[in-house]
Amino acid sequence: MIGRLNHVAIAVKDIAAAAATYRDVLGATVSQPLAQPDHGVTVVFIELPNTKIELLEPLGAASPIAKFLEKNPDGGMHHVCYEVENILSARDRLKAAGARVIGDGEPKIGAHGKPVLFLHPKDFNGVLVEIEQV
Repeated sequence: MIGRLNHVAIAVKDIAAAAATYRDVLGATVSQPLAQPDHGVTVVFIELPNTKIELLEPLGAASPIAKFLEKNPDGGMHHVCYEVENILSARDRLKAAGARVIGDGEPKIGAHGKPVLFLHPKDFNGVLVEIEQV
């Protein structure tokens, strides 16, 4: 069911400064910021040869990233994203195995324009997991 690692997401207070570090210090290719109001974040993608790093900055006070940064003021790893062939079939299989899907269980469109769901970190060794349909 699980496919390749799509990205690792890192919550940051200042997306421009974080993007500059990846671009100017590490020499990475960095996308333009993209606001995702449905998810309460602004994102930037760092392109790597085998995956991506997603930088997340809060978009508004109600952003889940704002809450994460309250608990982790220096930022840090927020989630990992794995690809799946069929998100509805993956969701059903995960739920049948006892995994909790966050929210109403219906996929939302993510930053890549594809359906995504998030899985509760308590079911995955303390790591928030995102699944994205390829």
